[in-house]
Amino acid sequence: MVASASSLATTGGERFRVELAADADAIRAAQALRYRVFGRELGARLKDVSNELDVDDFDPYCWHLLVRETRTGAVVGCTRLLSETHAARLGHFYSASEFELTPIIQLPGRLLEVGRTCIAPEARQGAAIGVLWSGLAMFIQRQGIDYLFGCASMPLGAGDLQAAAIMNRLRRQALAPPHLRVRPRVPLRAGAIAEPVLDAPLPGLIRAYVRLGARVCGEPCRDPDFGVADVLMLLDIRDLNPAYARHFIDRATRS
Repeated sequence: MVASASSLATTGGERFRVELAADADAIRAAQALRYRVFGRELGARLKDVSNELDVDDFDPYCWHLLVRETRTGAVVGCTRLLSETHAARLGHFYSASEFELTPIIQLPGRLLEVGRTCIAPEARQGAAIGVLWSGLAMFIQRQGIDYLFGCASMPLGAGDLQAAAIMNRLRRQALAPPHLRVRPRVPLRAGAIAEPVLDAPLPGLIRAYVRLGARVCGEPCRDPDFGVADVLMLLDIRDLNPAYARHFIDRATRS
């Protein structure tokens, strides 16, 4: 089964437009982009790369949000969205493979997991990521979502020290309160404890989540298949940065 795409109308811009995948061909276009970015560019060990597609068991249960180039129709950005209802049918959220999620799944309200977010290299200097966030803002608003969460990646670095340094900065800037912290199933290597005074710049996607008002729910999990460390980001929609909320929702609903 594929999650229904009827809940979000296509929204547009001059160069890019955002939409929910409405059929199998659109989902394959997203899977092809994911393979191109995660498999070919980043060298991740993907589960199923038949026909140069990134395919896994979660895809049939997710909504797939796409950014298309208006002139050509090519998919240049995507993310996938998994509701608690669809996760229950599947048996678990994707993040549960990396974190013990009890504090998150016990939250009152509607949960939405976001994952596999990527932008094509040729679109990273433009407005594609903003258009993607605008579509996500509209989806959240129309679905009445209370909490958005998902894994966000950071480079490990030699001996996991780069990830540890990034985590130092996250602890200071965006650490969730203790009752919302989750336990990583594969922590950073024991030797990768950077000095507390050391930090490193936040990767772009994590920086964007923090600017929106998201918090990091504890320590990272090593993901050897992707060669990164992941942190679990959580956004209580009530904490959404008002300036960003106005920008993205206004942009999404602009005719």
